Amino acid sequence: MKKIHSLAEFSRFQKTWSARKNGDPTVVVSSGTCGQARGSEDVIIAFEKVLSRRGKRPQFDFKVTGCHGFCEVEPIVRIEPRGIFYQRVTPADVEEIISETIGEGKIVDRLLFRDPVTGEKCLRAKDIPFYRKQKLLISGNNMRINPARIEDYLEAGGYAALAKVLKGVKPERLIDEVKKAGLRGRGGGGFFAWKKWESCRNAHGKIKYVICNADEGDPGAYMDRSLLEGNPHSILEGMLIGAYAIGVSEGYIYVRREYPLAIQNVETAIEQARKLGLLGRNILGTGFSFDVKIAIGGGAFVCGESTALMSSIEGKRGEPRAKYVHTVEKGLWNRPSNLNNVETWANVPLIINKGAKWYSKIGTEGSKGTKIFSLVGKINNTGLVEVPMGITLREIIFDIGGGIPDGKKFKAVQTGGPSGGCLPESLLDLSVDFDRLSEVGSMMGSGGMIVMDETTCMVDLAKYFLNFLLDESCGMCFPCREGLDQLLTIVTAITVGKGKPEDLQLLQEIGGMMKDASLCALGRTAPNPLLSTMRYFQDEYEAHILKKKCPAGVCKALICYEIWKDKCAGCAACAKLCPEKAISGAKNRPHEIDPAKCIKCGICKDTCKYGAIQVI
Repeated sequence: MKKIHSLAEFSRFQKTWSARKNGDPTVVVSSGTCGQARGSEDVIIAFEKVLSRRGKRPQFDFKVTGCHGFCEVEPIVRIEPRGIFYQRVTPADVEEIISETIGEGKIVDRLLFRDPVTGEKCLRAKDIPFYRKQKLLISGNNMRINPARIEDYLEAGGYAALAKVLKGVKPERLIDEVKKAGLRGRGGGGFFAWKKWESCRNAHGKIKYVICNADEGDPGAYMDRSLLEGNPHSILEGMLIGAYAIGVSEGYIYVRREYPLAIQNVETAIEQARKLGLLGRNILGTGFSFDVKIAIGGGAFVCGESTALMSSIEGKRGEPRAKYVHTVEKGLWNRPSNLNNVETWANVPLIINKGAKWYSKIGTEGSKGTKIFSLVGKINNTGLVEVPMGITLREIIFDIGGGIPDGKKFKAVQTGGPSGGCLPESLLDLSVDFDRLSEVGSMMGSGGMIVMDETTCMVDLAKYFLNFLLDESCGMCFPCREGLDQLLTIVTAITVGKGKPEDLQLLQEIGGMMKDASLCALGRTAPNPLLSTMRYFQDEYEAHILKKKCPAGVCKALICYEIWKDKCAGCAACAKLCPEKAISGAKNRPHEIDPAKCIKCGICKDTCKYGAIQVI
């Protein structure tokens, strides 16, 4: 592809690409990190082998894309334009898909998704409950675009928003459009994007920067990774538009080293955009210049904080600075810098193409547009879901996520990652938006959503997140460093039966001190998982402290295993596997567990097919 030198040339070029149509069916294979983990690369190889020896075989086009969201049923194969959705495809299925579906127009019944509730077969993605309530504005092109081909992005209307802006839209008007759209940052804080843009534009300094935060360190969260892997040009286009509005010629994408496929696809996208004249000097002959570099982070959770991230780009240790120094005035290398996360930047071309009026009709009064969540944990349908702001937790977990596996009961959902809160069943009808989540002691965060069932101990969960945050804290400020250490020490004591009633008040006081006095958002929000579990699951804390019992049967020091004699068949399966030989009894007679020898490993309970071994 040759470099494009003017807006007029780009317009002609894009019309050529958007008009391209092929009568042959297209086989689309999802191959993000989740798909590759489940064998998509082998499926791709199988299709490529068939393509290499077509002969008289049915003609079809072939496309490899990023993640389609429904990670639970990867690898996914779609047949377009019919929209046929095949799930859990293996290389052994490829010949049949080609001969039956491509060649004869027949459906391979066993590869269709079946609704676990109704048993209904779903032919197309739109028929599947997982997709029905979603609104795929940002992630939808992941299903259509080969991220290694800029041509695919152009066919889908890519860079049209940039061209529209460069035709003469004034930066002030552009910022006003983002303001009218109501776009809030999707990285966690929910700060209005236009305010950052305007402040950075008005800040003193000839050299300024725009930065994309792709650090994404929350356990269970991978929304940004999926967008970078599946549609990197949408982020680049958003950054280009933001740079034009602010008056910037240099940008950075800060991405975790643990995201090799995302890094690879972004590098390819940057190279292709440069060759086409969409990055670099004098873009499309308009006099506007902007280029992007990739900065690879070492995986520190604290580097998701803006100032720590900028320190890392500078080659320094990732430590946050006091918030009274605003990064829009003194950020990267002490120069004005605008930081937005991956999903925020990906929204920008959509707003320019569709208009602020259209965009602002989606969502709630204070939270516009859609949000991508990673729905994980004790949930039937794990994956990425893009939903309009204002949808309820119940709709996400039960209508989209398919509810809780194995007939177990829903217990809690954590939103906002380690900085968020755990919400109980009584809040399932809560509207999911920035403000409502904050009101109940949680937060939107970057979009992690971890579902828990009745087997989860909320005290143990709080201990897990405190341990994670203590390990990830930079240790720079006393409230965070020492506060987390004390919180973890107290909660750990509670889980081993050494908790005291006065510990509950002490935990509240330390958590409140951290919120008030910590230097950065990591420290100020670190108590959230603990305080929210204490708020909504106080009975569990009291059971651990007063009764020395763990209701969920998780905390080993507070549980005992007992064999119920009326259920025990005397098969001796548990006795054979017990590592401490703590189980005894005659053959075909009820057995017993010696509490003095039992190490509470749980192997016996997992082994017993009669349900005779219970936690007491």
